[in-house]
Amino acid sequence: MKIEVCVGSSCHVKGGQDVLNLLKKSINKNGLEDKVTLAGTTCLGQCKSDGVNMRIDGNVVTGVTEAGFNEFFKSNVLVPLGK
Repeated sequence: MKIEVCVGSSCHVKGGQDVLNLLKKSINKNGLEDKVTLAGTTCLGQCKSDGVNMRIDGNVVTGVTEAGFNEFFKSNVLVPLGK
């Protein structure tokens, strides 16, 4: 699985680095280092969302926040990987 987190200015202001850090910790905590690749990407054209935007295996996911991170991680990373 490839997760690309927007590192553009809009997502940065919305907590992009914090969400990226949560992703890194959660991937390590769940032993997924060999199944998930993290990368930064430029703007995904969804700047009006209320949170950070990312692309997961080519599909854009918008509005990821620290508050909703656990549910996002479960439904978009753990479940698709069969965890």
